[in-house]
Amino acid sequence: MAKEDEEKTAFITDFGTYCYNVMPFGLKNAGATYQRMIDAVFKDQRGRNLEAYVDDILVKSKSMERHLSDLRETLDTLRRFNFKLNPAKCTFGAASGKFLGYLISARGIDANLNKISTILSMPSPRTVKEIQKLAGRINSLGRFISKAGNRCSPFFRCLCNNKKGQWTNEYEAAFTELKRYLTSAPILVGPKEGAILSLYLGVFDTSISAVLVNDGSGVQHSIFYISHILLDAES
Repeated sequence: MAKEDEEKTAFITDFGTYCYNVMPFGLKNAGATYQRMIDAVFKDQRGRNLEAYVDDILVKSKSMERHLSDLRETLDTLRRFNFKLNPAKCTFGAASGKFLGYLISARGIDANLNKISTILSMPSPRTVKEIQKLAGRINSLGRFISKAGNRCSPFFRCLCNNKKGQWTNEYEAAFTELKRYLTSAPILVGPKEGAILSLYLGVFDTSISAVLVNDGSGVQHSIFYISHILLDAES
């Protein structure tokens, strides 16, 4: 904490008035301030051999030999800025692992299997609240769903036009198709430097969808899916 800001964190106890001299959890700007500090600390590594979001740090390498060098660089940086790590929360030399809710490996980015399993095990929604839960779970997987707006527009139309949440045959068919798709959701890859990227658009009566693909090696690999459900004024 800046010396002049310490008194702003003052709190009263039975034993007296105290204030923080380091930033605690819970302050309004703590998260953003910490992220700015992380960005500054790892400015020479981010995007090259490291990704960091708040207190989640991922060191990435193309080989084990290179990984040892990248780890050494990262640990030297942490030591230089007096950071400490909790060994119980660290994993080293992993070929794959979860980062920000996604499964990262040499193949690419896989959807969170727990999120997929949650939808696959869901019974057909029967109330507005249950349909809202389904819509939220779909949004969390949107980057993996091709033509998500077209596939899922029945659910969102149901929320907008069906105040009682009545489940129809149309919604059931869309729900069944969504489950079928999620059983083999695509693996997303990252764009490679110098590779040719292509953007494909799909325009439907109720939605617009797009996919960014990597055209390297003559085989197309999906990088990101995005969709937008059209409002009445847009369609």
